[in-house]
Amino acid sequence: MILRRLSLHLHELLGQFPAVALLGPRQSGKTTLARAIAGEAESLYLDLENPHDLEKLGDARSYLEAQAGRLVVLDEVQRAPELFQTLRGLIDDGIRKGRTSGQFLLLGSASIDLLRQSGESLAGRIAYVELAPLDVLEIESGRESQLWIRGGFPRSFLAGSDRRSVLWRGNFIRTYIERDIPQLGPRVPAETLRRFWTMLAHSQGATLNAAQLARSLAVDGKTVAKYLDLMVDLLLVRRLPPFHANVRKRLVKSPKIYVRDSGIVHALLRLDDGDAVLGHPIAGMSWEGFVMENLLRVAPERTQASFYRTSAGAEIDLLIELPGHRTWAIEIKRGGAPRVEKGFHMALEDIRPDKAFVVYSGRERYPKGKGIEAIGVRAMAEELAAIQ
Repeated sequence: MILRRLSLHLHELLGQFPAVALLGPRQSGKTTLARAIAGEAESLYLDLENPHDLEKLGDARSYLEAQAGRLVVLDEVQRAPELFQTLRGLIDDGIRKGRTSGQFLLLGSASIDLLRQSGESLAGRIAYVELAPLDVLEIESGRESQLWIRGGFPRSFLAGSDRRSVLWRGNFIRTYIERDIPQLGPRVPAETLRRFWTMLAHSQGATLNAAQLARSLAVDGKTVAKYLDLMVDLLLVRRLPPFHANVRKRLVKSPKIYVRDSGIVHALLRLDDGDAVLGHPIAGMSWEGFVMENLLRVAPERTQASFYRTSAGAEIDLLIELPGHRTWAIEIKRGGAPRVEKGFHMALEDIRPDKAFVVYSGRERYPKGKGIEAIGVRAMAEELAAIQ
């Protein structure tokens, strides 16, 4: 089993809060991680997609009261939103009896209902943490390209061949569209949702043009916004906001949109292996999204991410505002000899970040002049992960 970086942090949260919600898209490894943690202590695991386990919670308060002193893991908890009020009472009872932490571990596919229900019922009693697919610091060195092509969902990345990885991703997409999303959010026709997801993959990293998407889908702008909100809430799509700076420039105001897993991008576009990806116009933007996701997964808590672009052509792919009011500017380039464009230099003059990097697909780390450093994606991730 691949050791997940989040494991230690999850242990810390369970030692501090009565309840912890582990959120993430399906198949990202939540159940595997939760079972590993539960196996280290007296615990009970219930899968709320299992009718037998769900039946045990017919009288949830009585059943869970009998488990006092054990860590209770509730998988796919968004299936039973009515549980949250019961959990609140049980948690408060436990706190009064001295059990101030480690009572419940809730796993969910980041549905809107889960966030709303738990936020209202368990405020002050729960911590949230996201388990994303695998990142470059969770795999062995030298497999970064495979991670880019296949994506980070464990069963896709670890598949015995590219063909098996593609088959898994195809079934993942189909299952999400036909079963999971209808259960987790508003009803959307499966074919419409597939087209929308594919259109986002084709325009990976582009600024949002809701009107164009609406015309292509023959729906109105509000419907497109609803679809996009759903995909963002399910942690399948990232909406990267523009940087708001007090500069006398005309700034781009629309967010950039990324399908978060590069392997899903490639599957939606029917790019089955590395040669197919590298031969397609999407390769550069796919690499940009891949690097961005990996860096943001390892960045410290309370990090804010955005991009910077002006009408005059100044542009920074990723601005990371770190705790302590430090700003790093990151340009992302595919290839072994990255060039720094004029627009990046212009943007650095506007923003004046603390550090500036060009993240590329090579391994060597070296200065590019004018305070800019070229660095590989793994080394950049290690740099961010080391920040306290």
